[in-house]
Amino acid sequence: MIGLGTIANVAAIVVGGCLGALLRGGLKEHYQTALTRSLGLATLFIGGAGALGGMVQVVDGQLVSRDTLGMILALALGTLLGELCDFDGRMERLGHWLKARAARGDDARFVEGFVTASLVVCIGAMAIVGSIQDGLTGDPSTLYTKSILDFMIVLVFASTYGRGAIFSALPVGVLQGSVTLLAGMVAPLFTPEVIANLSFLGSILIFCVGVNLVFDRRFRVANMLPVLVIGAVYTALF
Repeated sequence: MIGLGTIANVAAIVVGGCLGALLRGGLKEHYQTALTRSLGLATLFIGGAGALGGMVQVVDGQLVSRDTLGMILALALGTLLGELCDFDGRMERLGHWLKARAARGDDARFVEGFVTASLVVCIGAMAIVGSIQDGLTGDPSTLYTKSILDFMIVLVFASTYGRGAIFSALPVGVLQGSVTLLAGMVAPLFTPEVIANLSFLGSILIFCVGVNLVFDRRFRVANMLPVLVIGAVYTALF
């Protein structure tokens, strides 16, 4: 059944988020703070490892960087475009809209949880590759693997930020469902080189999410999402 991978991914996020939200009620504030920083540290290492793997290669026994020009252009132009469109503000407004309709009582970190969890579970090559694979061949195995990872990630986020993290299932469903349905059209665009660059730039954005978790907010990561589009276009052309 085409689309089963996205359905499983959304279900895993909802279940993990609900379990995490229940756990949050039993955690004191200083435990939540410590958990947030630990999660941020793990996110930093995950993003950093992916970024270094995409940027550094061994040539004649020495480490050398590659395609730094493409990275700089994608980050500069993509961030500028994102700031002009204010995707960060749009996501926050969506979070406030969801909070007004779904949150009960005082859930001060609802919007923060929604935005942060959404960025982590949506950014990455697995979402694109898995959705194309599911749409073209009906094989949801990659998205099943992502579902397990997202279950754990959102469980931890919800235990720290509350119910807002559960609603990260919405952008995952929209993004992966759309790519799955349009897989026949978009598959030729995602060459191995483009997918590798998406993974590389996505890892940089995940690293930025980790910085925000550890050091409080420093990057408007949602406004950096066009970096992925610019990077993919640059790789396809050059």
